[in-house]
Amino acid sequence: QVQLAESGGGLVQAGGSLRLSCAASGRTSSRYVLGWFRQAPGKERDIVAAISWSGGSTAYADSVKGRFTISRDNAKNTVYLQMNSLKPEDTAVYYCAAGARSIAPGTRRYDYDYWGQGTQVTVSS
Repeated sequence: QVQLAESGGGLVQAGGSLRLSCAASGRTSSRYVLGWFRQAPGKERDIVAAISWSGGSTAYADSVKGRFTISRDNAKNTVYLQMNSLKPEDTAVYYCAAGARSIAPGTRRYDYDYWGQGTQVTVSS
């Protein structure tokens, strides 16, 4: 089992930045792909970004390319999401996820086995 705990969400004005963190605990010896998803009210939970265990491969949703950056520190069992140039449409609950089904950074919900509780990000216009 892997436990994931997100932090760093909050309220920010459009154009601002936030950095989300997700700390993993438990069975962290496995080589997990890590991802960030988000879910806005009334919408599906969609991929934001994902990163392979080595950090050498990443994937992003088209809507965040060039604005968001995913990274990880395996020594700290932590994944980060740097979010710049935030827009009101980025408002959502952001979830961290971990999966070991593939070495490639998966972009589908069923690529992941473990989920955090989520952290709210609100971008005001």
